[in-house]
Amino acid sequence: MISGAKTLFGQRSRPAIVLVVLLLALTGCDSQSESVRLEGSIFGTGWSLIYMPEAQPLKSSEVEAAVLEAFAVVDVSMNTYAPDTPLSRFNAMPPGEAIQMGWDFAYIICEARRISALSDGAYDVTIGPLLDVWGFGPKGPTAYPAPEVVEAARAISGWPLIVWDSTTRMLGKRAMGVEIELSSIAKGYAVDLAADVLDELGIGNFLLEVGGEMQVRGLSPRGDQWRVAIERPELARSGVARAIALSNTGIATSGDYRNYFEVEGVRYSHLIDPRTGYPIRHDLVSVTVIHPSTGIADAWATALAVMGYESAMALAEARDLPIYVIRRTGDTLTPSWSTAFNRYVPSGA
Repeated sequence: MISGAKTLFGQRSRPAIVLVVLLLALTGCDSQSESVRLEGSIFGTGWSLIYMPEAQPLKSSEVEAAVLEAFAVVDVSMNTYAPDTPLSRFNAMPPGEAIQMGWDFAYIICEARRISALSDGAYDVTIGPLLDVWGFGPKGPTAYPAPEVVEAARAISGWPLIVWDSTTRMLGKRAMGVEIELSSIAKGYAVDLAADVLDELGIGNFLLEVGGEMQVRGLSPRGDQWRVAIERPELARSGVARAIALSNTGIATSGDYRNYFEVEGVRYSHLIDPRTGYPIRHDLVSVTVIHPSTGIADAWATALAVMGYESAMALAEARDLPIYVIRRTGDTLTPSWSTAFNRYVPSGA
């Protein structure tokens, strides 16, 4: 029997990202009554926005339209569940051909390659074939793949099989079946785009999230920094692992316990190690990353979750990257965090 949840473009399921907003006492203060909340569905998950109207407030419908327009930039170009997007056309085309990609894709693919190199290959957006054989692609779960099937997918995964010209933005491939899958960075990038649009509208105090990937700017309705809780990675219920206070930054989490399938009682995570072709099996179950860009935080969270505890912490310390990780030993959850993360922990917490 195969069970679990998927949260890729076009698939609605339980939230895969383990961040929740701590809207503490949002009722009862006069200033808080001025805040506006919008929400909806996008990318197979939910989105929400809490913002403070400025001196000359826009209609909430105008704000929502602007946010959705920003989301559409990603949805119409990088969604692999829609067959007519440029990325889907690339994935389907044979080697020897090329397609010109947009500027947003160019930025994302360059950042993805940079993080791949810094993580020694733990992050790789070319693992579309591996996601498919493990049941985390558009076709959905099938069965535990045979070793030869995994090896065949590995043979058509990897950066050397991608032909990319950053000057002309032309994208090609060197083998049939090579695919790019951007769900580990594109959703966070969509949050960044929408946050920039809100800035352009003159909205300086807001929290915007898509499936838990967040961008916060300015102050909360309480007049202080936004308070966010990192959820405990438990299957049966939710709980708070750590409360943090932050502003003018992005935050994202990757975990192995929301998006998985089971075969004969064994859980297989959607986090595939590109270097082995198999789902991760170490004790690191949740990684939260704070970064000015939500998209970059998103990608780093995936990379570090694949790397495992020791390698992830060493890299975070070397790059002054604020991360919060949770390991599981049996029924025990053990949190740890990098030195840079300390500045986001409220006094007395």
